[in-house]
Amino acid sequence: MKIETLRWREGRLELIDQRRLPLEFAYVACDDAAQVARAIRDMVVRGAPAIGCAAAYGVALEAQRYAGAARVQFDAALEQSFEVLAASRPTAVNLFWAIERMRQCHAQSRDASVEAAAKALLELAQEIYGDDIEINRAIGRHGAPLIADGARVMTHCNAGALATAGHGTALGVIRSARDAGKHISVIANETRPYLQGARLTAWEMVQENIPVTLVTDNMAGHLMQRGRIDVIVVGADRIAANGDTANKIGTYTLAVLAERHRIPFYVAAPLSTIDLSIADGSAIPIEERGAAEVTGFRGVRWAPEGVSVANPAFDVTPAALITGIVTELGVIGQPDAIKIRALFGR
Repeated sequence: MKIETLRWREGRLELIDQRRLPLEFAYVACDDAAQVARAIRDMVVRGAPAIGCAAAYGVALEAQRYAGAARVQFDAALEQSFEVLAASRPTAVNLFWAIERMRQCHAQSRDASVEAAAKALLELAQEIYGDDIEINRAIGRHGAPLIADGARVMTHCNAGALATAGHGTALGVIRSARDAGKHISVIANETRPYLQGARLTAWEMVQENIPVTLVTDNMAGHLMQRGRIDVIVVGADRIAANGDTANKIGTYTLAVLAERHRIPFYVAAPLSTIDLSIADGSAIPIEERGAAEVTGFRGVRWAPEGVSVANPAFDVTPAALITGIVTELGVIGQPDAIKIRALFGR
């Protein structure tokens, strides 16, 4: 099936409700920026590229709502949309990248009519969405040669079509390798505590008829030790200027284990995920989520009342542990600040 993580329908943004997968498949409709921000915060939509696309459409929704208003009201509504969307989640840099692009578009349309400005913002949101799909396919093309025929590929969290506008980053590499005729299989870590691997990655691979084995996160080291993993490919939520990479909590553990067992460890991400304003991973903000995600799931509690909980949603993998970063422009082997800046012509 074709997975449309988000879609524009009759002036509304519709998002697959990823909280309900794999048991139910349904869309949530958003009519304004506040609803999009809530959907991002509540993880109706998640994954750095998908969050960026959703934020762009959130601004466009607000522009459509005020397209018939006076300019001062239009500008105030847009400024409020930028603020509410920026506050939704702190780690995924694509969110802020998309908001900044929409902000620039708004600034450039100051002399245009409100209707023309609203139209330009919607067109930019649609462009960001379309570009993301093409970027993911380019990432897949560059990453596919890294996957050998017969490879057993481990991935962590979900960096597939559900985390992007389509095709995916890490899973896009896997899809492209499959499309190139390679017989590969996937080992999906369940990804505690929110189970994106168990609920989303496994579901995507089943839809694609790609062989997938689900394991708990703490089985990864055992499988590597037994020689049952050939390569690891993960996504990213923010990459610092030196290549340090923030991704779903548990990724750093995998990278350390991969180095110990001499297993290639790749990060697949678009250039928009690279934040040149942050020198290294120590400055990447790490989102701390609610205790309920750790103490139970979907109304079932397994931890005792009164227990303290830590729930960082991401960790940072040092660039020294990364074999390569796969982008739409190619693979950065043994990433460092010089190689990354060269991609941007700096």
